[in-house]
Amino acid sequence: MASNPTPARRTSNVGQDLFSPVTSARISATIVNQIRALIHQGQLAPGDRLPSERELCASFGVSRITIRDALRVLESSGLIEIRVGAHGGAYVTAPTSSNIISGITDMLAMSSLSAAEITEARIIFELGIIELVCERAKEEDFEALEEILERSRASLETDSYNTDLSAEFHVRLAKSAHNRTLNLIIESFQGPLRYSLLEAKHAAPAMGDPGVLEHHELLKALRNRDAVAARDVLYRHLSRTYHRLVHDEAEVANEEAPKP
Repeated sequence: MASNPTPARRTSNVGQDLFSPVTSARISATIVNQIRALIHQGQLAPGDRLPSERELCASFGVSRITIRDALRVLESSGLIEIRVGAHGGAYVTAPTSSNIISGITDMLAMSSLSAAEITEARIIFELGIIELVCERAKEEDFEALEEILERSRASLETDSYNTDLSAEFHVRLAKSAHNRTLNLIIESFQGPLRYSLLEAKHAAPAMGDPGVLEHHELLKALRNRDAVAARDVLYRHLSRTYHRLVHDEAEVANEEAPKP
């Protein structure tokens, strides 16, 4: 199979006059933010070659070590690519979806979010996509959701149901909206989603039975393209989880509160 042709690159190098000297104590971070802003504004585009390290040092008024630190951060973020050789240097590149997902996932994982907060956000997000799912979902989407349901029912019969099945159902539901931005959001949200479901299961170990039944009702409404019924089922489904978590977190807070 022939390889895809290399996309055309802009031939002109980026001028030094785009950059401004920095004086912040966090110099490296300031440089990263300035270059990132230029990319967001379209003044730097994928394929553009940044000035050399020596030129960047002169533009920003900093040492080569500081420039290299900033370039490493930009490279790890997927915003530039460092090349070696005759045509080496730092080139602007489009970040991949994996870079984006990893960054958002790390941010969410390190934010000490409560399970109730996560579920509250899920209510807003998932109810918001229902109309798109009803409008755009294909038969293959319904079949994929039904297959997850079948595994969920089987696991209940063997008393082996776990929250990963519920998470899988909700992730696949979001993908049925066929919107790439929503796909990125739900992919990055999988860790917090699984955490919230696990906390809900701890609060109510028998959550699998009603949850699977509600998934079945939801899928039936989606197949009928009935957005109102689907939203009603999903709201009842997520609200039950939310109120359970709020109650459980309140009990934990009371137990941990200092006694008079």
